[in-house]
Amino acid sequence: MNNLKLEDCVNKTCPWSGNEVAKDSLTLYRSKVVGFCNPRCRDKFEKAAKHFDNAVDNEAVHLSHA
Repeated sequence: MNNLKLEDCVNKTCPWSGNEVAKDSLTLYRSKVVGFCNPRCRDKFEKAAKHFDNAVDNEAVHLSHA
């Protein structure tokens, strides 16, 4: 995601490691730029967030049919 900017990042330290965020390790989540210390941490977050969002979406569908 080359268009994301470090100055738009909502955090200064990586949520996984606590290290400073890097400009090559940014992602967009819920319209916010979130930073990580390296691409591995970013990718781990993206995978976890996808699972979380799918679970929330599935619960919403389940509740709407109840």
